[in-house]
Amino acid sequence: MSEWPEPAVDYVQAITDTKLVLGHRYAQWALSGPSLEDDIGGASAAQEEIGHVRQLASKLEAQGRDLEWTKGQRDPDEFANAACLDRIDGDWTEYVASIAPADRAAWYLLDAIDRDDLEGLITKMGEDEYFHLEYHDARLETLAEEDPGTVQATLERTLPQALAFIGPASYDESEDPLYEAGFTDRPISEIRTAFIDHYRELFAETDVSLEDVDWDAPADDWNETRRRTGTDAITANDVKQLRGERNAEFALS
Repeated sequence: MSEWPEPAVDYVQAITDTKLVLGHRYAQWALSGPSLEDDIGGASAAQEEIGHVRQLASKLEAQGRDLEWTKGQRDPDEFANAACLDRIDGDWTEYVASIAPADRAAWYLLDAIDRDDLEGLITKMGEDEYFHLEYHDARLETLAEEDPGTVQATLERTLPQALAFIGPASYDESEDPLYEAGFTDRPISEIRTAFIDHYRELFAETDVSLEDVDWDAPADDWNETRRRTGTDAITANDVKQLRGERNAEFALS
C-alpha cells in the first residue's frame, strides 16, 4: 500500500476518533430514546460506527499507527474527535443536536478523500451514513417543532465545534495541504460551505434561528492534529469505557 501524504494520517485519525466516540454515544443513549424506533436506530448506528472504526484503524495501521493506540489505548487529550461529542449532559434534544453535526462533519471529510485504496471502503460506509444523516435530519425537524429553544441553544454550541472539526475557511484550493497533495478532491473551504448550507436550509422554515451561530469558527488557535480549539477532551471515564477495561475486570472476577 502506498504511503499517504503526511497530514493525511492525522486527518483520517480524526475521522476515526469521531466515529469511535460517536459509536460510544449512540450506545449510551440506545435505551434512552423517546420511542422504540429511536432505540433500535441508535443501537444499529453504534454497531455500524464501530465497524467503520475497525476498518479505518486497519488502514491507519498500514500507515504506521499503532492499532491498540487507535482503538483507545491513550490519554483523553490524545483523542481528535469532534468537540461536540466530548460530553452530552442534557436530554434527548441536546443529544440529537450534538451527534448530528459531528456525524455529518465526519462524513463530509471522509467523502472528500480521493484514494483508490479507500474508495470501496468509503462507498460502503456511505451506504450506512446515508441512513444516519437522513434520520438525524428528520429528528431535528421534529424537535425544531417540539422544542425549538433547546435545539437552537445546542446548535449554537455544536455547529461551531463541528466546523472546527472540519477545519478553517482559509483552507481553500491554494492553502489546503491535503487538497494540494491530491488526497482529497475538494478543499476544506468547500466542505464547510456544503455543511453550512445544509443546516441553514434544514432550519429555514422552522422556529430555530441560526443567526447567532459562529459560522466563522474555528479561531486562530486551531489545532490541526486534534481539529479543534482549546484543550477540552472526552473524560477519563469515557476512555475507560472505550478501552473496555470494565469488561476485562468482569472477565477476571
